[in-house]
Parts: sequence; structure tokens; C-alpha cells
Amino acid sequence: MSNRKQVAQLAGVSEATVSRVMNGIGPIKESTRQKVLDAAKQLDYYPNDVARRFAKKQSGNIGVVLPFVPKVNLFSTFYFSEILSGIGEMLHESEYDLLLLFRDADGPKDYSRWFKTGKVDGLIILGSSDSQEERNALLQLADHHVPFCLVNQRYDEEKLSYVDGEHVSGSREMTAYLIQQGCRRIAFLNGPLAYSNSRDRLLGYRQALEEHGIEWNDQYLFYGNYSRKSGAQQAELILKLLPKLDAVYAANDRMAIGVMQTLKQAGIRPGHDLLVAGYDNSDASSVSDPPLTTVHVPFHLMGREAAKYLLRQFGCKEQPEIIQLKLDTKLIIRASTTKN
Repeated sequence: MSNRKQVAQLAGVSEATVSRVMNGIGPIKESTRQKVLDAAKQLDYYPNDVARRFAKKQSGNIGVVLPFVPKVNLFSTFYFSEILSGIGEMLHESEYDLLLLFRDADGPKDYSRWFKTGKVDGLIILGSSDSQEERNALLQLADHHVPFCLVNQRYDEEKLSYVDGEHVSGSREMTAYLIQQGCRRIAFLNGPLAYSNSRDRLLGYRQALEEHGIEWNDQYLFYGNYSRKSGAQQAELILKLLPKLDAVYAANDRMAIGVMQTLKQAGIRPGHDLLVAGYDNSDASSVSDPPLTTVHVPFHLMGREAAKYLLRQFGCKEQPEIIQLKLDTKLIIRASTTKN
């Protein structure tokens, strides 16, 4: 294998000059730079990646923070897999690698340690929730002026970068569609309010009711944890409201599918006896029985946009810019709500 010394000898320059050219450091005459590159190509020389990044004071990694949930395969979850796919696609076009970082849901929220130990040059944070400890950890990152971005979570009163979906309008559109189908008594199965997207979907649901002159009813509001199991469990409570209800709208597809499974076990036909809708447009929503009406959320694009934002920050001497981006959602109508 060729080395830096051989490249320097062939190009007629010092090893230090070879190092500066290959690492892109300092002013170099164009003629000198080209001689070094030609020599490197002739000798099939590639610089040591670790040494190159050390010279630039970079790790070459973008860290993606994921919640660690025992006995849960996050990578089979549509939400996480789509976002990670978008991040990976964007980084594939760059010189940066993706580093997965897991944190315990109940553990300390110390994101800054990954920067202090030199593991990452930037962070994309998934699964963060609205707690004071979480806010403090994120604000500490912001005070250190290091590049990071939240995905699908916002803290509206804080100047923190995020990429999110237009969940208020998406939820409002779904609820309005169910009302247009003749539904007046619509149960809403939401996720935990610690997530901004849960609060957004609840707000959109309430706005649509108000816009159509339908009175709010606390009895029609239920909470799960975004799992299929929690949807099935809450459906047991929803069943007690029948035959009053016209529809059940769940804040994600997994809970909606859990609801449909419980309804079918009770002899109720989703999409005929009771309309059922979800949210996210996961892969499972199109193959469920019946296929599920849902709201498409561009999770893949959200991952790409978060990675693109971080890549723009690297090499900038100024403080990281703040990005607060919301991407459009889209109503997807299928058989679970089309009995009419």
C-alpha cells in the first residue's frame, strides 16, 4: 500500500503539504494541489480517515438519539424506520456516517456528553418529550452552540431547531372528513400529551368539531401510548359507548389497528358498523382489514431535512442557525371509513 511519503516524493513536495492538500487545510497553490492529487491518484493513495478527521477536529459522525425501550424492536416501527431511512439517504450523499445512540427513557438527559467525548459533530434527536429535565438538557446544548435538530417534537416557546409535520391541519382535515361522512359522535384515541404531536392532533380534532358546530364531549376522549396493544385495550372502553358512536379516530395507525382488532372480536365490522381512522400512513395501514383511512406524514422527508440542516452547519464559524420547519400532511381515504 502506498503512503504519504511516497506521494510527497512523486509530487516533489513535503509530507506536510500532502497532508494539507488531502485534508483541505490552509491555502495551497492550485498547481501544487493538482500535483499532489495527480500523484495520489497514480499511487492509488487514500488518506487515513481517522487521521484526516482528527486534523479537522471532527468525528465524521452524526448521532441519532433513540429511546431505548426493552423488548421493543424500534427498527420494525414504521415511524423510526422511515425517519432513519431519510437520514441515512441524506448522509449517504455526504462524507458523514450515522451513529445510533440509545438513551434510557428514565435515565439522565445529558446530550452534551456525546459532543464532549468527540463522538459526534451533530445530533438528531428522536422521541424527546416535554419534561423540565428534557428541556434543560436541550437548552444546555443550545447554550453550547452545537448543531442539533429535533424531529417530530417542538418546544414552541424555545428557540430550538426542529423538523415536524403539520399535525394540527392534518388532524383537523381527518376529523372534518369524518363529519362530512355523517359522523357527529367521534371518539378520539390520542397519544401521551408529553409529545407536541399529540397535542397538535388533539387541537386539530377540537378545531374541526368547533368549526362544524359539534359540542365537545369528554367521554369521547381516550389515551393510549401509540402501541397496537394500547389501542386494543382502549377499544374495550370505547365499546361501552356503543351504539352512541359513529366513528373512532386514533392518533396513529398502530392504535387504530388495535381498535379494529378488538371491534372485530366483539362482532363489530370496522368501516361498516363503525368508521375507524388512523394517522401516519404506515405500511400496515394499506394492508389492514379493512384498509385504514389515515393521514400521510412525510417521516422519510423529515429525516432528510434534519440531516440536511446539520450538514449545512458543519464548517460554519458562526453559531448554528435555527430551523423550525413543518412539512405538509395528506389525507388518505380507504375502506375503513367509506361505508356510505
